[in-house]
Amino acid sequence: MEGLVIKSTGSSYWVLPDDGSDVLECKIKGTFRTKGIRTTNPVVVGDRVVVEEKDGILALITGICDRKNVIIRRASNLSKQGHILAANVDLAALIITIKLPETSTIFIDRFLAAAESYRVPSVLVFNKTDLYGEDDLRYLDALIALYENIGYKCFRISALNREGIEELKSELQGRITLLSGNSGVGKSTLLNVLQPDVEVKTGDISGYHNKGMHTTTFSEMLPLPEGGFIIDTPGIKGFGLLEVTPEEAGHYFREIFETSQHCKFYNCTHTHEPGCAVIEAVENLAINPSRYHSYLSIIEEITQGKYR
Repeated sequence: MEGLVIKSTGSSYWVLPDDGSDVLECKIKGTFRTKGIRTTNPVVVGDRVVVEEKDGILALITGICDRKNVIIRRASNLSKQGHILAANVDLAALIITIKLPETSTIFIDRFLAAAESYRVPSVLVFNKTDLYGEDDLRYLDALIALYENIGYKCFRISALNREGIEELKSELQGRITLLSGNSGVGKSTLLNVLQPDVEVKTGDISGYHNKGMHTTTFSEMLPLPEGGFIIDTPGIKGFGLLEVTPEEAGHYFREIFETSQHCKFYNCTHTHEPGCAVIEAVENLAINPSRYHSYLSIIEEITQGKYR
């Protein structure tokens, strides 16, 4: 049978079968790991897999269906292997607060660039609007104008007061969404609002919602009442661009990539080259300086071998 991987601990996998039967706890078939998979975790949340039952007790994953995308970070052991955080993601949503704590524009831009590199559509969710004064709200308006002008959909919400939640729910309905955000931005509160009292139909999955099990290899997919899932993945805030050259980094900043078509040199890094249309656009404020600053920070870390 085929099904959807909704939870992974790195050694066990929980699969929701397509036929609507109870969730199965699975292991990977012994020979499966050796079939050319060059990541630390061959099966991940979001994978569609082929499952084979043995005597109705033990279930084995014997194959992975083709993936439309994956989101990867470098493995924690600093090897050249990647650690896949999730597969077949329809949407990446970043939870942002402009104070208490402040989400930096560099963090926002790196999130968006990484999502672009994995071909995952992304949205920005500005939370805690109930806490903002007039100056804060003006800054929020400016941020939203910046990112909507580039082409990113933005939401204003207060998870605490449930303001703007219905519009966000409509965006997430029927989709598999990866949820990210810095510590303290209200992700847990939002998760509780989006999927209250929802239980997955299971046989015997003790601790399916046990947040205490979170490790660098543990992730889970939470069902939404309106249909669809949210992937809550520990460590997601650390994902970045892997094996990207300085010449390629600009491809993942939409306005920089569009403007780069007019650069004098095809391999322009937009840092120093003569005839660079991007540098000219930044000087003329056609490209926002904060976005360009984020781009330069990625270039610097790529050249120093630190970007993860």
